[in-house]
Amino acid sequence: MIETLISSKTRIKLLLKFFLNSSTTAYLRSLEQEFGESTNAIRLELNRLEKAGMLTSELQGNKKIFRANVKHPLFGEVHNIMLKHIGLDRIIETVIDRLGNVNQVFLAGKFSRGLDSEVIDLILVGDIDKMFLIRLIDKAETIVNRKIRYLIYTDKEFENSDLPAGDHPPLLIWSKD
Repeated sequence: MIETLISSKTRIKLLLKFFLNSSTTAYLRSLEQEFGESTNAIRLELNRLEKAGMLTSELQGNKKIFRANVKHPLFGEVHNIMLKHIGLDRIIETVIDRLGNVNQVFLAGKFSRGLDSEVIDLILVGDIDKMFLIRLIDKAETIVNRKIRYLIYTDKEFENSDLPAGDHPPLLIWSKD
């Protein structure tokens, strides 16, 4: 759907990369390797987004590091569009709201790193009926046209878990609080 509004596939990849997880940073060569595209196409889109104020940059040594400008007036809107593009809004609506005892939901895997994927990885924390969850996920997968992979923790298990940290820890996308 978004491809009809934004014709540049590179721009869509950059928006996903920076606007799904606002703490994501990247530089030109890393994006070239990640996207498998030429540096010229990526550089053009980075410059356009920076000129529009959507991205900020800083020099670290000889690398120009880019990140989303969270202070931009459209940041929240673009973030929500990216969530809708991958279908997370519908997953939350279809799955999480109906489970009742969910305390937190995290986005993990490729999407937490701002990369498009056929699979949405979720970490759910709470007292969850697994059989009901499976039925809801089956419905949600047909709505979002992606596979949904999930991991369930009770509150106690989550407190003692070793969630991945580092550059791209899971991204909190929903909380009961």
